[in-house]
Amino acid sequence: MIRALLAPLVAGATYARLLHLLVGWIFVGVVLMIYPGTYHQSLGHILSLSVSTDVVLLVLVAQIPAARRAEGVQARLLLVPDREEDIAVDPSRSWADRRRTAGWLIGRVVLGAVVGFVTTFGLNAAFGLLTGPQAFRYLPLAPLLPLGYGWLVVGAGRLQLAMAVRLLGPSPAERLAEAELRAERLLERNRLARELHDSIGHALTVTVLQAGAAREVGDPAFVAKALEVIEETGRQAMEDLERTLVLLRDTPTGTAAGSTGGGVATEQPGIDQLPALFDTARAAGSPVEARIEVPAGALPGVLSRESYRIVQEGVTNALKYAPGEPVGVRIAVRDGQLALRCTNRLTAAGPVRAGSRRGGKGLRGIRERATLLGGEATAGPSAEGDDGEWVLDVRLPLRLGA
Repeated sequence: MIRALLAPLVAGATYARLLHLLVGWIFVGVVLMIYPGTYHQSLGHILSLSVSTDVVLLVLVAQIPAARRAEGVQARLLLVPDREEDIAVDPSRSWADRRRTAGWLIGRVVLGAVVGFVTTFGLNAAFGLLTGPQAFRYLPLAPLLPLGYGWLVVGAGRLQLAMAVRLLGPSPAERLAEAELRAERLLERNRLARELHDSIGHALTVTVLQAGAAREVGDPAFVAKALEVIEETGRQAMEDLERTLVLLRDTPTGTAAGSTGGGVATEQPGIDQLPALFDTARAAGSPVEARIEVPAGALPGVLSRESYRIVQEGVTNALKYAPGEPVGVRIAVRDGQLALRCTNRLTAAGPVRAGSRRGGKGLRGIRERATLLGGEATAGPSAEGDDGEWVLDVRLPLRLGA
């Protein structure tokens, strides 16, 4: 009980808040001494003029956008909030921000003046009583005076902190902007995660299949070819990884994807690089029959890049779940849409049943890519069942928002 009563009185935050309060009292004193002064006027007249002058000055200061930033920084340092983000440090952007800043300045000065008045005159009066001719009568109250004053400071500091959170806290527009920024960062992280999953996952799948086939076949020519494919696939994976790391470094500073950083080009692969992807799959032992009916330059850059990643994931799935089975890829532009279709044969003797692919991260990533581009994606076995085909169908509008 005693510890709970005394703990706030010895906390550093209490004295930091007292300093913040006394700044308001100093402001009142300075204005009072400059205008209207303290001579040859009645106390009521002096106080009315001083209050009017203070309010006018504070309202004018609040109109300066940087005043809100300065007050926010000072409040964060001296009021010691539980969370710094509860007090904004942005300049005023609207009249509502200026009104709230004016209310904060006036409230801060009023509360500081009350505490300053008690500090200056109350403690002086208490000292006079304890040292006067009748001091013995007030000695029993001596321990209560610092305790009472300490809790006045604690209460005033907490009240001032609550005022700061209410009047200097982020506005609804700022909270919305912060939420949008968090959402953009989350989307960017998810996009980069998909990039790594698609490119590195494809490279590892091809590498594992090539290494396994080389060990089983034992033909020196085949082994040499497998090692060549593994080398090329690894090199491509390293380039994709470096590209993604460059994006991770550049994105927080606002650098657009497609820039260069550290001397490494960040150009993303497009639909024109699909033949090399198919050659890699063929080298892994899965025949690929591809038909691409897309006029040169018909696809926007983002659509070309995302189409490559979608086909890459479809081919990787085929290599992973149906190794050695033929893979069919059809890409065409029809009715203002880009249609992508990837198929591979499934058999009951396959190493992995078709249904196990439904919850994979790759297919979920394909659906997310298609949705973000305003299209749709479906994946599953064909109507013939396990002895039929696994079909990935994706349709993307040629124009975003169409």
